Amino acid sequence: MAAEATTTKFQNPADFRSVPQPPDFHPEISVTESQHDGLHFWQFMIAGSIAGSVEHMAMFPVDTVKTHMQAIRSCPIQSVGVRQALKSILKTEGPSGLYRGIGAMGLGAGPAHAVYFSVYEASKKFFSGGNPNNSAAHAVSGVFATVASDAVFTPMDMVKQRLQLGNNSTYTGVRDCIKKVLREEGFGAFYASYRTTVLMNAPFTAVHFATYEATKRGLSEISPEIASDESLIVHATAGAVAGASAAVITTPLDVVKTQLQCQGVCGCDRLKSSNIMDVIQTIVKKDGYRGLMRGWIPRMLFHAPAAAICWSMYEAGKTFFQELNDSTDGSIIT
Repeated sequence: MAAEATTTKFQNPADFRSVPQPPDFHPEISVTESQHDGLHFWQFMIAGSIAGSVEHMAMFPVDTVKTHMQAIRSCPIQSVGVRQALKSILKTEGPSGLYRGIGAMGLGAGPAHAVYFSVYEASKKFFSGGNPNNSAAHAVSGVFATVASDAVFTPMDMVKQRLQLGNNSTYTGVRDCIKKVLREEGFGAFYASYRTTVLMNAPFTAVHFATYEATKRGLSEISPEIASDESLIVHATAGAVAGASAAVITTPLDVVKTQLQCQGVCGCDRLKSSNIMDVIQTIVKKDGYRGLMRGWIPRMLFHAPAAAICWSMYEAGKTFFQELNDSTDGSIIT
């Protein structure tokens, strides 16, 4: 009898009491596999593209000095120190010489960094296994990112470095350089340094990303009140430390890359072989072992602030898109 009474009492759905949901419970929202850190793949690409472009444009004069320092000594600019290289460029071409090739950088940096950061984020999500402090996953993800991005950036990097070294009689601009290289050397010249670039950037990005994530985490532990909101100073400091560390370690391979990309330009020797060990032997024979570290100071001076700028811009872009996504979701719910 009691069971029958209970059944008849609650037959009407209106008799059930509704349970209020907590304020942040939104059944309409579902996290899909296309999102990571609250962002879509294309949003990582845009944030990375902007960050990379700003980074390289801002630091381009330092990169020009580094390229001149790494060129083989048969080139007219025979400089060893940063000051000598800078004075030589200014004397030869004036201040505009510091920006020769910036057009090629503009064409290559944006797309390459879009690939760079989006592949990194996707790989980090895959390899980390849900552990945000997995340094090995950060390093491996960085390697995957550089292999993909270097395939995009290497041709424009070659054009950029040739324009940095050459005078107006060699190449008049990006288009002229591309046309002459295709006609005189073939398409393969654009990727002559790809293997070296990957071998250089693989350890560079492994050290870079692992150091960046570790430094960011360390700063958060040392001073939680500063890092509580993922402040600009945290990203800038972690980026600078990561960039400087990775730059110094990989300088010898960067010298090899410059030799491969600039051979035959501005009086530089044309190499008999593109084999990395052969190029290293050529450098050591002409300039000793110190030749493998040519340009390490401007390289470090480039990558420390460049990484600080890049990571700050990238994280700011991610924050912008996260807030945009949150406001969009909120407007849909209301």
